[in-house]
Amino acid sequence: MLQKHKRIDVLVNNAGKHEDSLLANMPLSAWRQVLAANLDSVFHGCQAVLPTMISQRSGRIINIASLSALLAPAGQTNYAAAKAGVVALTQSLAKEVARIGITVNAVCPGYVETGALASLKEEDRQAAQSRIPMRRFGRPEEIAAAVRFLACPEASYITGSILKVDGGIFNGTRECSKRTN
Repeated sequence: MLQKHKRIDVLVNNAGKHEDSLLANMPLSAWRQVLAANLDSVFHGCQAVLPTMISQRSGRIINIASLSALLAPAGQTNYAAAKAGVVALTQSLAKEVARIGITVNAVCPGYVETGALASLKEEDRQAAQSRIPMRRFGRPEEIAAAVRFLACPEASYITGSILKVDGGIFNGTRECSKRTN
């Protein structure tokens, strides 16, 4: 693709892997695999596109983190730590490349109607929805719209930002359930 178009304008790092358990019982392999899938992949994606974006002096990097990065639930120490790492990577990299026209932002989805929520029991779904001020789960296209906005020229002055797309969940809300992204 790069050979044909000679540009890379947008990178969306969107990876999500769960292996939930309490830290006391978490196998080291679960820790490593979740961090590799959720954080290392973002590092590798950014590092792969940066030489081209730097040389063209423009680009948009949008990292998909998770509400778990901001409101870490019990049983997700590996996932929450990885997604919090994505938030920190986003903010640090944004400072490194802002002066050369590259923006770096993160989107933190809350509960979204994806396969990750399909396994929730009905009573767990209802309990989760009751903790969301909008009383519903998000739709994938709502997350996509936030990503699309951050990728567009009108968002050129937004960098290092963390955009929650979560139906209004905030720190005062009781703990979020496990599957948020």
